[in-house]
Amino acid sequence: MTTAALLAAALTVSLAAGCTGTKQPGPVDDGRGTDQTQDQDKDQDPGQEPSQSGLTGESALAVKIDNARAARPHTGTDSADIIYAEQVEGGLSRLMAVYATKLPKVIGPVRSARESDLELLRQFDHPTLAFSGAQGKLMPLIDKAPLNPQTPDKTSGAYYRGAGKPSPHNLYLRPDRLMPSVPGADALTTGFTYGAAPSSGGTKDTSETVRYPAAAFRFTWSSSRDRYLVSMDGTPTVTTAGKRLAPATVVVQYVKIRKSDFYDFLGNNTPYTETVGSGKAKVLRGGKAYTVDWKREKATDGTTFTTSDGDPVNFAEGQVWVLFAKAQADRA
Repeated sequence: MTTAALLAAALTVSLAAGCTGTKQPGPVDDGRGTDQTQDQDKDQDPGQEPSQSGLTGESALAVKIDNARAARPHTGTDSADIIYAEQVEGGLSRLMAVYATKLPKVIGPVRSARESDLELLRQFDHPTLAFSGAQGKLMPLIDKAPLNPQTPDKTSGAYYRGAGKPSPHNLYLRPDRLMPSVPGADALTTGFTYGAAPSSGGTKDTSETVRYPAAAFRFTWSSSRDRYLVSMDGTPTVTTAGKRLAPATVVVQYVKIRKSDFYDFLGNNTPYTETVGSGKAKVLRGGKAYTVDWKREKATDGTTFTTSDGDPVNFAEGQVWVLFAKAQADRA
C-alpha cells in the first residue's frame, strides 16, 4: 500500500509539472551529463539537519521561478545574480534565478524544470537546482545530470506553501535549508566579464521590448538609478516587498528554439532552447545597446560576448538578465 501511495503521489507531481508525454529520447550530446551523487536519492530524516547532498558551499543555486501572471509578484528575485528568461509551452515564459553572492530568506514561487535547463546549467560546477518537479519521463534525465536536484520531497522544511496565491503558484523555497553558506562570486562560471563599457559601437537605447508568443518583457533605462526598470506583460515588475526589479545589464541572446520531445497535458510542445553554439546578441547597459557576438562551444563552457573585433564585452556590476529570443533565421 505504501509503494502504491508513493507511485500515485509521483504521478500527481508529474502531471502538475505540466508535461505528460514524450516521443523519443532527445539528442545524446545535449549537455545533460551522466555523473550524479548517489546519496541524492536518499530520504531526508525530518529529525536531522537538512542534508547538503555533497555540496561544498561553492556551487551556485538555480531556482525555477513561476512566471505566470497568477504567480506574481515574485519573492527574492531581486537578490539573484542572474535571471534567465526562457519560452515554455503555449508561448509563455519561465524564469531561472541564479544565486551566488547573496541568498534571500525566501524565493518563489517555484515551478517545474524543463529539458533545456540541463544544458544551461552545465556551465556551473555541480549546481543545486530547486524546482517543484518534472514529468516522469524527464526526471531520469535530471537524475543523471551533474547537479543536485532539490524537489519538495528531498529536504525537510526547505519548501512550504504560502498564503494569498492559489496552487500551484504558491510554492516557496527557504534557500538556507539547501545551501551551507553563500556560495560566492567564484560559483558564477558563466563566462561573463564585468568592467567598463565598450568605448565605441553602442547606440542610444532607453527602452527595449522582448516578446514571446504569449509574454512580453520591457526594460526601461532609468538614469537616476543607473538601472533598467523591468515590466512584464505591461505591468511594472516588483517583488512582494514592493521593490522594483532593476538589472544593471540586460542581454537579449538570439538562439535556436526548436521543438523538444516533450509535451504538456494539453498537447502543447515544450520548446527546447539551445544555449550551446554561437550567434548574435544585444547587450543593454548604461542606456546604450551593443550588438555583439555570443559563443559557447560546449555545455561545460560559459558564454562569451564579444565585439566584431573579438574584444570582450563587459557587463555592468549588478544583476544581469538574459532573455533567450528566437534567432531571426529560425523564425517561421
